[in-house]
Amino acid sequence: MSDNQIHLLKTGRFLPLFVTQAVGALNDNLFKTALMFLVTYRIAVEAGLNGQIIVNAAAGIFILPFFLFSATAGQLADKHEKSNMIRWIKFAEIVIMGLGAVGFWMGDAYFLMAVLFLMGTQSAFFGPLKYAILPDHLNKDELIGGNALIEAGTFLTILLGTIVGGSLILLDNGTFLVTVAIIGFAVIGFLASLKIPKAQAPSPELKINLNFLSETWRIVGYARTHKDLFLSILGISWFWLVGAKFRPNTCPLRPLP
Repeated sequence: MSDNQIHLLKTGRFLPLFVTQAVGALNDNLFKTALMFLVTYRIAVEAGLNGQIIVNAAAGIFILPFFLFSATAGQLADKHEKSNMIRWIKFAEIVIMGLGAVGFWMGDAYFLMAVLFLMGTQSAFFGPLKYAILPDHLNKDELIGGNALIEAGTFLTILLGTIVGGSLILLDNGTFLVTVAIIGFAVIGFLASLKIPKAQAPSPELKINLNFLSETWRIVGYARTHKDLFLSILGISWFWLVGAKFRPNTCPLRPLP
């Protein structure tokens, strides 16, 4: 990576977005991991539920909003000013994490699953924005480096969030620490988003198609006419499928207190 690309981390046109998305990925995975440990080793046992089934269902619940809302989210990213949309989405994360904190204290698996769905929805609407805004703030020769930094930050914080979530929930005061962490990181992400420069909407006249099936089919059809684009989409999709299918099973070293 060139010095110019590393230098992006010191610029006001890139660093706020990098911090916003990195903290968001960390928070998503911190919450998911803590939830899975809590459900598997405490809530499910106390309620007489099958913890493994709930954990597998949780993975699907988090991914479902990406299927339902990604097409709409992409249209909104084209229609509206992006930095303001990011701020609203990150503010919604604070509210959702507040609900998550309530769910942890209630110990209600179904309530926490609903919060997980909301988290997935928030992430689905943020995804198109974090990529679509890059061409507005980066030069053409910086886009590859900018995308690389975004991806590197995402995967590092996914790993960090998984480790932190699993470690905190194992402590005697784990529920308290997790609730403070998820709300705190949500606030940090929102504050970072306030520094993201404006990015004008490329298609303000766009009419939103709320039929996600037809819109998704239209997007796939367009991608198929561009071989490089279509193969990239397939490669990314297989990467995430394999990662989800063969993710290691995590389990605490000792029962939850």
